[in-house]
Amino acid sequence: MVDTLLPRGERYEDVYARFRWTVPAVYNIGVDACDRHAGDRSRVALVYEDDAGRVSEHTFAEFRARSNQLARVFAGLGVARGDRVGIVLPQRPETAIAHLAAYKLGAVALPLSTLFGPEALEYRLRDADARVVVTDGENLERVLAVANGLPALARVLCVDRADADGVVEYARAIAGVPDSLDPVRTAAEDPALLIYTSGTTGPPKGALHAHRVLLGHLPAIEFYHEYFPRPGDRHWSPADWAWAGGLLDVLLPSWHYGVTVVAHRPKKFDAERAFDILARHRVRNTFLVPTMLKMMRSIGNPRERWTLALRSMFTGGEAVGEEVIRWAREALGVTPHEGFGQTEVNLVLGNCSLLMPVKPGSMGRPIPGHVVDVVDDAGRAVPVGETGEVAVRRPDPVMFLRYWNNERATREKFVGDWALTGDLARKDADGYFWFVGRKDDVISSGGYRIGPGEIEDCLQGHPAVALAAAIGAPDPVRGEVVKAFVQLHPGGAGTAELGRELQAWVRTRLSAHEYPREIEFIDALPVTTTGKVKRAELRQLDRQQRAREI
Repeated sequence: MVDTLLPRGERYEDVYARFRWTVPAVYNIGVDACDRHAGDRSRVALVYEDDAGRVSEHTFAEFRARSNQLARVFAGLGVARGDRVGIVLPQRPETAIAHLAAYKLGAVALPLSTLFGPEALEYRLRDADARVVVTDGENLERVLAVANGLPALARVLCVDRADADGVVEYARAIAGVPDSLDPVRTAAEDPALLIYTSGTTGPPKGALHAHRVLLGHLPAIEFYHEYFPRPGDRHWSPADWAWAGGLLDVLLPSWHYGVTVVAHRPKKFDAERAFDILARHRVRNTFLVPTMLKMMRSIGNPRERWTLALRSMFTGGEAVGEEVIRWAREALGVTPHEGFGQTEVNLVLGNCSLLMPVKPGSMGRPIPGHVVDVVDDAGRAVPVGETGEVAVRRPDPVMFLRYWNNERATREKFVGDWALTGDLARKDADGYFWFVGRKDDVISSGGYRIGPGEIEDCLQGHPAVALAAAIGAPDPVRGEVVKAFVQLHPGGAGTAELGRELQAWVRTRLSAHEYPREIEFIDALPVTTTGKVKRAELRQLDRQQRAREI
């Protein structure tokens, strides 16, 4: 195992005070997460279970060879240092190989969710000027539907199909290609990863990260998972590798330590299937968002049906609640460690029961290595117990470099050296952070952060819709669900059938997790004198309606 960062057997206060970053000038994620473990040809990097239940094991040595071959293929297609490589794949071996190949070539990996519809894909691929896209047969048609509109795109590689013009089959492309490679000597500050977030208004923003971002995540991983790694550790999460939660909270940090990762992500989360994966693959460490835990809690006592090997659990994205924490301790034998972060500056607050008391519902305390506070609009720390905005001070290895093609948004993210998260919280006398709400209009649903702007633009593309506004409506399982208020063109009728049509309109164009599960037709949306929708009034209207229904 690789040396860990956090000393053992000490109090939180001592660990935090003594921590110091050591970030090398030359650093490459692909070399760190794969190549340095490949000397042991038997060390397993990935256990993959496909949708049909077939299981395969893949070593670091195999991934070094395959990623070297794919990097050579990328170079042959014109991918140069700094170019973006789109990756539209689920959890599977080729997804990881594509990431490693991009990093080792000095290119920028652009992970994109397989949930995205054509419009969501096209915007991100076009904005990023993706040079190559790697996908599979299930997602190929959606990629090809937008490919002609992408001027920078040179080629599409498909993992399991080659029956379309301009498509190169992955296996055929790497066949016979030498599996040796001298990885590009990237600096720790060089760009490596571009992940798009949903903005509150306007189009999504691409958060550009440097290679050092992996190192920035490590203290939190050790913190949440109680001195990760330990002998026998094995990590799994259903979190999509297209998001920071799956890629940077699970896959890449596990591989930094040489820990085996289990790969399996069903198209729709199923609590029984999750227990089955945890038990059969002897998973010891997991990341499950609170919505998943609530669904798992609903099926009864898991010990009656499964033998689990869990020793640690990380959760985040929304408050988990005291009842769920109590259930997890009793039924699973672990304490869910809540944490906090966002794509731009991830995993900076959290809990670790071995170092400090866990206060259920709290976001935790600052992870060693990160300076976090609650500040006012001028960047001044607010008094204990008062509400302010959670902010993270730079420099910090986990901090993003900038927003892609959006200098204004980058400037607005900071007040001095404080990166503003948009999350409101208060800090208690013990230094624990407590979430209060969002400063903006981001919707938190099932662990996803969803910006209303893209949903509203999509709805307004429907011929029946004049105006639309999206808010988060309370939901007992997901925390919030997307609710859309829709103003139709004159003469239109807001029928149940039209509501279902609008839901399908968004689901097929954007993403299954973004579509409005509730639609309310409204005569006129409340707007300001400058034409901006008053979402606060819509949230108040929704609360009043729900109160009348009780």
